[in-house]
Amino acid sequence: MRFACLGSGSRGNGLVVEVGDTRLLLDCGFTLKEAVIRLSRLGLDPDTIDGIVVTHEHDDHIGGVARFARRFGTPVWLTHGTLRSVEKMFASLPMINIIDGYQRFSVGDVEIEPYPVPHDAQEPAQFVFSNGARRLGVLTDAGCSTPHIEATLSNCDALVLECNHDAQMLASSDYPWSLKQRVGGRFGHLENAVSAGLLESLDCSRLQHIVAAHLSQKNNTPLLAQTVLSSALNCGIDWIGVASQDDGFAWRQLF
Repeated sequence: MRFACLGSGSRGNGLVVEVGDTRLLLDCGFTLKEAVIRLSRLGLDPDTIDGIVVTHEHDDHIGGVARFARRFGTPVWLTHGTLRSVEKMFASLPMINIIDGYQRFSVGDVEIEPYPVPHDAQEPAQFVFSNGARRLGVLTDAGCSTPHIEATLSNCDALVLECNHDAQMLASSDYPWSLKQRVGGRFGHLENAVSAGLLESLDCSRLQHIVAAHLSQKNNTPLLAQTVLSSALNCGIDWIGVASQDDGFAWRQLF
């Protein structure tokens, strides 16, 4: 089992998960041309993607899904609420699969556990991907943690965890007050310290990889995110990976 990132941030998101002969894309917030270029960096042809799993309807996550799926005949999995938000855009797609936010499902060799999150979208979900032995947990685009999130993400072998902003940087930024409230609110995005607190609540005894994701380019820095997560895990800063907007991150293997 391995995973890699096409890019992470407000200008586009995409994560690839590969188990056996199955290769899935989690979100696609890039243009078709850009998605193909970014996949090629990972040594992938777009027609080898077996499906796209969607977290929610915000453009930086779903903006390129319809074009990609239409061009390459790729099946799509998403919640009913997400589909309702983009129904016209997705009307002519070859195959749409509705998922329940609490019900596990499988695509080829990949076992997928969706879970609901507090975010300002219609029916947002995040996911744990597994090969039956190893678990990759993904959490971005959530304003706060919940007991269900913590129970779901415990005992993961890898985590891609949102560290969107630093509270002080956001407070002193030139964002309008309404945007500050949205980003920092309970249905916005995870702040560094909140992500660290979530991490401290988890059983991380199996953790092989952790990657800070969805960093704000204006209200955070990789070093700030790495510092707070390394403190929570009592590990070196260099052990904390960062998913960048421009390059994502290269393949990481789970053993």
